[in-house]
Amino acid sequence: MLDALPQDPARREPALMFVLTFSTGMIDAAAYLDLGSVFAGNMTGNVLILGMGLGRASGVPVAGPALALLLFTLGAALGGRLLRGSPQHWTPKTTVAVVVTGAAVGVAALLTALAPEHGGAVRAGTVALLSSAMGLQAAAARQVGVADITTVVVTSTITRLAADLGGGDASRWPRRVVAVAVICAGAVAGALLLRVGVALALGVAAALVLTVAVAGARARR
Repeated sequence: MLDALPQDPARREPALMFVLTFSTGMIDAAAYLDLGSVFAGNMTGNVLILGMGLGRASGVPVAGPALALLLFTLGAALGGRLLRGSPQHWTPKTTVAVVVTGAAVGVAALLTALAPEHGGAVRAGTVALLSSAMGLQAAAARQVGVADITTVVVTSTITRLAADLGGGDASRWPRRVVAVAVICAGAVAGALLLRVGVALALGVAAALVLTVAVAGARARR
């Protein structure tokens, strides 16, 4: 699998970002469906859920989205600190950030496996791990700088796709369509794996993230 990656950074780096985007779809599916209607990577969703909860909408959580927002922001800030001064493209510091991301998701998978009942403390700890990991990953993706692939959201990608098609510029539509399709496919995969257990869904996501880290590090040699 790793040897099949393109050698040209202009093609390899988008491929790596697509895999991270797929894993985000899996992680957000697991978080939303099994960890209290909260997103680990999609902060727009959390802001809306938090707003509705603060507006006293029945059954809408407040603590979970607030925790996710805080920890995502912290993870992104730590990522920005780690990657400060790095050139655009994959660097050794990018590898470190992605390894830490994968490790955090792996710990979250282990936590849910050891405590399958998902009590309040376990759920909060899992959300904290996943959200901080997604913040760090988003910072790493921003540093790599592949256009239209943030790995955590696709709203801006859909906007650019529709606006450019409406304006007659279709030169970058394939990458944008793939980015949207990949995060959706990840969510489908995550929802299907949840039928077995959230630990499996998160474990597979962690394995994908760590595979990306290895592939990126090997490509730098």
